[in-house]
Amino acid sequence: MTLQPLTPVNCAGLLQPGFSLLQLDGEVLLFGQKGWPKRSCPTGMFSVRFKCGEMKLRAISFSNDSCYLPPLRCPAVCRLDPYDGLPESYLIHGGRTPNNEISSSLYVLTTDSRGCNRKLTLCCKEKELVGEVPGARYGHTMSVVHSHGKTACVLFGGRSYMPAGERTTESWNSVVDRPPQVFLFDLEFGCCSAHALPALTDGQSFHLALAREDCVYLIGGHSVASDSRPPRLFRLRVELLQGSPLLSCETLTTGMSISSAIINRTGRAHNYIILGGYQSDSQKRMECSAVSVNESGIHFEPLESPRWTPDITHSRTWFGSSVGEGSILLAVPTEGRPSQADMHYFYKVSFPTEEEAREEEGTQGCSQDSTEYDDSTPLEDSEELYFGREPHELEDSDDGRVDNYNEEDEEDESQAGYWIKCCLGCQVDPNIWEPYYSTELHRPAMIFCSRGEGGHWVHAQCMDLSETLLLRLSQGSKRYFCLDHGGLPHQEMTPPRQVQPLKLTPMKVKDRKTPPTIKMSPAKKLFLRRLFE
Repeated sequence: MTLQPLTPVNCAGLLQPGFSLLQLDGEVLLFGQKGWPKRSCPTGMFSVRFKCGEMKLRAISFSNDSCYLPPLRCPAVCRLDPYDGLPESYLIHGGRTPNNEISSSLYVLTTDSRGCNRKLTLCCKEKELVGEVPGARYGHTMSVVHSHGKTACVLFGGRSYMPAGERTTESWNSVVDRPPQVFLFDLEFGCCSAHALPALTDGQSFHLALAREDCVYLIGGHSVASDSRPPRLFRLRVELLQGSPLLSCETLTTGMSISSAIINRTGRAHNYIILGGYQSDSQKRMECSAVSVNESGIHFEPLESPRWTPDITHSRTWFGSSVGEGSILLAVPTEGRPSQADMHYFYKVSFPTEEEAREEEGTQGCSQDSTEYDDSTPLEDSEELYFGREPHELEDSDDGRVDNYNEEDEEDESQAGYWIKCCLGCQVDPNIWEPYYSTELHRPAMIFCSRGEGGHWVHAQCMDLSETLLLRLSQGSKRYFCLDHGGLPHQEMTPPRQVQPLKLTPMKVKDRKTPPTIKMSPAKKLFLRRLFE
């Protein structure tokens, strides 16, 4: 068990609390990044590479038929192993955007293709759900169960904003736990059903969920109503019968008081490691636990923790995610140190996997004559061969450049917002969008609608605004309503008073010479006129 410090290369600002790491087609993908990059990565997904103590990101592209995938934090992420001829994929539901908007959509993320330089291309599709559809939420879990030759998805927990009818001025942005309902939906047709079980009386968020066959184990979690983390452990059993599914829930006594923990898989069997998390609002959980799920149930065993650094020990918060079997990416805030340029310290925690443990036991048990075969491992066509070289160094590379993320290209999300969020009648397709105004460079021009829940950005193109009117509206700190919230756009703030500009008169030059004038009476003027005539 090792703890390795990592140096982020131009990507420290992207990894914020609530991000997710996905392992797809042998690569680690970063999802739920800070904001909307301008030039480096229009899709908002990155491939994470670790080499020589450094952490680098590379932009990931989507296929042309993919839908827009917003940057979601604390969503429910579930891995789908290949089955029925379908490739490996990920299900992503809900989540919270950096603009504090909560999603209720379900996305399916799969591998589309790989180029000649092994550059990964993903495909994202939004899955339409029908029936008793779960509402918008974040901090929940989603698991896959198998029963009677069928496969279904189980969703539970999470939190969201208070209902609109219960909101007040003081509690407008307050969050509450979702009702303790279990949602079950079919992966093929998207049919959803909600189930209320007597054992589940309180809502919970940021818990852990481990699934094996037809059982899902719900561990820990935080309750907003009581502001507590009771040591809860539920075993949810789902039987996918021919007619309607049968669900049952049992409360177990070997629970764990923990929330926002990191779960890591250590092998093909159902063996996991729990790291991180919180026991209370002011106390981190510094211990590690090994978890095994088998036919008889779930078992917890204490595990030796890494040697934490003083920065980790004394920090108030920490967060991270799994980067593959036996590896966890851990981030700790720098606590406002002026000498530290980055916002977080990053560490890679490595645990021995089941295969490595078996190899160590085999190495210790064999004789000296047999060790010569284990001195060298045959090279395989893995990511190590590709990540050891940059794309432009490969013979068949068609990039001509490296798609590394540059943090300087990141725009301030608090000032720009997300251009894809628009009115109901939006006709702008982010995949085939082309500039409509001459002033647009990287995304469509927008105005901010101040009406509605927190406001939203609206395409000026969808409101039939001329470029002249758009330029006039964009001046100053005014806010406007969109077509859905008040007809023609008008300003909410009183326009500034028109001040008449001062009329400036040219200043006299001090040393300018003027021709002399002779003063004479009218009689003299008449005499001179007659004289020269």
